[in-house]
Amino acid sequence: MTELERLLKAKIPGERTGIEIKHSLCAICSPGHHCGLDCYVKDGVILKVEGTPDHPYNRGKICSKGVNNRQYVYRADRIRTPLRRVGERGEGKFEPVSWEEAYKIIGEKLNAVKAQYGPQAVAFFSGYCKWYRPLFHRFAYSFGSINYGTDDSTCNQASVVAGMVTSGAPAGPDTGRANTFLGWAFSGYYSSHLSIAGVRALKERGGKVIIVDPRITPAVKNLADIHLQINPGTDGALALGMAKIIIENGWADMDFIKKYTHGYEQYAQYVKQFGLEKVASICGLDPAGIMEATRIFATNGPAAINQSASTMVHFINGFQAFRAILCLSALTGNFDQPGGNFPNPPTYLHKPAGFKTREHEFYTCKKPEGQRRIAEGKFPVWDLMCDEFQAMDLARQIIEGTPYPVKAIFGLGMNVKMFPATDKLLEAIKQLDFFVDADMFMSQTAKYADIVLPSCSSLERSEFKAYQGGYAVLTKPVIEPLYESKPDTDILCELARSMKLGDEMLEKGYEACIDWIIDGCGLTVADLKKHDMPVPVPAAKPVQPGQYLAKGCKTPTGKFEFYSETLARFTKDCGLEPLPVYSDPLADENSDDMRRDYPFLLSTGVRVPNTIHSRLHEVPWARSLRPDPCCEINREDAAALGIAEGDDVALYNRHGEIRVKAKLTRKIKRGQIFMVHGYTEANVNLLIGEKHLDPYSGYPGFKGARCNIRKLSGVGE
Repeated sequence: MTELERLLKAKIPGERTGIEIKHSLCAICSPGHHCGLDCYVKDGVILKVEGTPDHPYNRGKICSKGVNNRQYVYRADRIRTPLRRVGERGEGKFEPVSWEEAYKIIGEKLNAVKAQYGPQAVAFFSGYCKWYRPLFHRFAYSFGSINYGTDDSTCNQASVVAGMVTSGAPAGPDTGRANTFLGWAFSGYYSSHLSIAGVRALKERGGKVIIVDPRITPAVKNLADIHLQINPGTDGALALGMAKIIIENGWADMDFIKKYTHGYEQYAQYVKQFGLEKVASICGLDPAGIMEATRIFATNGPAAINQSASTMVHFINGFQAFRAILCLSALTGNFDQPGGNFPNPPTYLHKPAGFKTREHEFYTCKKPEGQRRIAEGKFPVWDLMCDEFQAMDLARQIIEGTPYPVKAIFGLGMNVKMFPATDKLLEAIKQLDFFVDADMFMSQTAKYADIVLPSCSSLERSEFKAYQGGYAVLTKPVIEPLYESKPDTDILCELARSMKLGDEMLEKGYEACIDWIIDGCGLTVADLKKHDMPVPVPAAKPVQPGQYLAKGCKTPTGKFEFYSETLARFTKDCGLEPLPVYSDPLADENSDDMRRDYPFLLSTGVRVPNTIHSRLHEVPWARSLRPDPCCEINREDAAALGIAEGDDVALYNRHGEIRVKAKLTRKIKRGQIFMVHGYTEANVNLLIGEKHLDPYSGYPGFKGARCNIRKLSGVGE
């Protein structure tokens, strides 16, 4: 082997090899992360990816999902050209068309629906990614439709709304200055790997770590001083029981409570019913463990709470459970204090970076008046707090046509597997007059579209990103878009021109839109284009604990509300409770027949290191870590049912049945089954009913539903 051959094989960059390192970001995960990537490129082809060592966010680290970026980009099933359906919806039979022809068809079909039924009869829906959403939101409004929705209907927006009705803003943990870390469903190794360093540092300086989780996770094994292995969905009861202990032992910060909170008397009266033994029974915990965890949290301050962004709100009692946990921060005087939890206003795409943008104004300036959103009135808190429709009523409204018909959907990355009762949504899509979807791959959803448009990946486009700490970047493409694919924003802007929406900003293109959005921050797109790494934003001012309370909470009373006056508005007509009340996570599935026929509690969407949602299930490296869809079941339960490791089993309930492999474990309790979601061949969300929803947020009870399991004896079974 020659020296040059050795260098090429090792992918060493330099003039001799022709390999160049180009900077970008990883968009496989949520926009809260987007770690910096070094892409090794030769002759317009990505050879490998690594973390960027001097990136201000991840500093060279990438997770087991991020290392799959190259294989993700070069998946064999990339959509290569615009496609027009020639078979039945769902068959996946298409023929290629030009971009011009695709735009012409889309414009004609959407305008025909608009002319016959009104603009609100067209729904616009965004799945992953999120980077284009301000433009998509504006596109929907410029078209004239109020009906813009996103996967926020099932992801983490409910936790944001819970924070807003309680304290006026969501609040994150100040782990760096905490003495106690209370991780509630905290699974940093799998879903937020950069958060682990802060928890480790806390332990190294003598701090304590408490983790509440029904599973024994790497975070539990490596970090926890106390693990409360709670029964799924009983978190609200535990938080209220902890509050009772704190109050009775004189650990509540009464000076803070009197000065900064509202409704303490009602709250203190309510928690009296959550005695230690009762809570231990509900939660499946040792009373001594609850007592010790509460003592440490309340007396070893400052204490920070890290709640999972979505786990808690994926129970039908999850909205109030999230509130109950947040109330512990105010009860102990840790809210908006150093080392506690403090609000940090979002900069862009819900994420804080210490400076303001005009993102919200960018689309609300085009908001149509006088229209009623899909699901409006069914979830009034959502209606009040969210500028998009709650998509859990989308299928019903398409099928029933009330209170008005929905006849078309324009989707960007729409993913039906992220919905409960996926089969019902697909049946609804079949009834549409027109459906267009843009995606990188021929997804299950795209197979039902009349027109499919090929999107490109984050490594093939420019993308604006704001990072915590006061940084911003406009990435550059590291390769040209493959085949005939385009960035989603190019699709939107070109379509705005083709359809003659009359939106001058969209017609100018993505960079002009970003320039308008970031105006006033001290940087322009032209400034950002001079760099390929995040740069400090001149207008950025890091938010410090204490600033929020000093100005008054953004609540009706101006205080942290144990008793939510916002929720109180809907008590009489909708039955919503102002206090963070506890209710059964299986309240709608607790009949004697249901308990007998479906004795197991099913939690879907469990986090694993090799994938997020359905994004990497078809990527070879990621798939090799978990080749088959499988469900986790306690070893003793499996033995009682004659199930061995790797056996084919059926998971089923009244909503449907799927076939998976059994994965035996001691990391969960008996009576529970956990499963990763997002598989087309074994879509576990088929087992979640379309009415199994939290009445406050409209969120599905993905992590708390009844099911049963049986061993399959033969191929035909």
